[in-house]
Amino acid sequence: MQKQQTYIILILVLVAAAIATLITIPPQLGLDLRGGAQLTIRVKPTPEVQEIKPDDLKAVQRVLENRINEFGVSETAVQTVGDDKISIQLPGESDPETAERRLQGTAKLEFKEQKPGTEGELAAESQVRQQQQLQLSILNSQELAAENQAEIAKLRESLRQSNQAIAELFQSVGLTGTSLKDARPQPDATGNRWEVAINFDDEGGKKFAELTKNLAGTGRSIGIFLDDELISSPVVGPEFASTGIAGGRAVITGNFDVESASDLAIQIKGGSLPFPVEVVENRTVGATLGQDSIRRSIIAGVAGLILVLIFMAVYYRLPGIIADVALVVYGLLTMACYALVGVTLTLPGIAGFILSIGMAVDANVLIFERTREELRGGKTLYRSVESGFYRAFSSILDSNVTTAIACLALLWLGSGLVKGFAVTLLIGVIVSMFTAVTCSRTLMLLMVLGMPKVRQKPELFCPNLSGRS
Repeated sequence: MQKQQTYIILILVLVAAAIATLITIPPQLGLDLRGGAQLTIRVKPTPEVQEIKPDDLKAVQRVLENRINEFGVSETAVQTVGDDKISIQLPGESDPETAERRLQGTAKLEFKEQKPGTEGELAAESQVRQQQQLQLSILNSQELAAENQAEIAKLRESLRQSNQAIAELFQSVGLTGTSLKDARPQPDATGNRWEVAINFDDEGGKKFAELTKNLAGTGRSIGIFLDDELISSPVVGPEFASTGIAGGRAVITGNFDVESASDLAIQIKGGSLPFPVEVVENRTVGATLGQDSIRRSIIAGVAGLILVLIFMAVYYRLPGIIADVALVVYGLLTMACYALVGVTLTLPGIAGFILSIGMAVDANVLIFERTREELRGGKTLYRSVESGFYRAFSSILDSNVTTAIACLALLWLGSGLVKGFAVTLLIGVIVSMFTAVTCSRTLMLLMVLGMPKVRQKPELFCPNLSGRS
């Protein structure tokens, strides 16, 4: 009995935490529910580079992500599709033609020389830009981002002006991404930090040597610009004042870890790619369709849930009512998990949730039917409930494990909405196992052990059965 009371306290705590989570983190809606634009972009090979490799596609993806960030659209999704395509979802984007125009074209990478006498101005502008980027990131991450559009637009304009002011502190030396052969992260000589190694072709190597010779020991920096935005500004040491960094090879050092070094390398390499891109699909999902889908989905979900609750209470009597309580707990816990994991609800995602409700009901049905069999076999109510759970558990476990394996396969091999369906179903399966084993079982045993009147009426668990205690 004490064990059941402990479980009840645990369940109540989890339910309270789930409610607090749902109030704090409202559900995120996907493109098909919120409306917006979906673009599919194909990366095209060139006469020089006939094959698009996975690293090339990832680098182009990063460049596109940087450009999308300029739109100010929250909850965007950018992912590779196949060997040469990238899918971009822009929820709430009302002007897909503008997005298409800004996403097309090759990235522009350029190494520039900082103008003399601008050291202090660059430090001040960089600090201002860093604060603006931080504020913008916070606003975009908030669920009320749509209500902050005016402030976001103001920040973006300020950020654009800061980028322009920083760009004016540098002058072009004609060294662009077309001269860059490679950029990759690597551990430094001590092995404790990471650096970014860059490699130029012959012509680029000569320009880079001249550039570093001019800047060595002056305190001024090399401006590495991607799409006219400064992404790094390394300083050249005085030991290179006589010849510059010759040979076309150099490393960018700093306080890098493996993640930040890889990030900078991908940006530099992405900017060096001469791959043109083209939009092969520009699909717009209207907000009206999204709202209509939401309304229909809510009606279908609520109606289906009410019918299931009524059926369980009428057909299984007291255990059915307990199962209804367990289902409500299941729904709260599952939605809270969606919010914590950051699941973006789409129509397939809602389908996965509803399907997991069916599996949660199925687990309770198995338990109750086994319990009835035990009662009809002459066991006491307590023994019947315990045996019912024990005999049904293997079937429930097998069913959920096979479904979980299918979900993992979909997550591994699928993409886009298929992954969303798999994630919602997988979370639902895990939570349904938890509620079936703990919530339903605890409530039933609490009824049997803590209420003598219930224990004396086994017909509440199985109709047409003479009473046993």
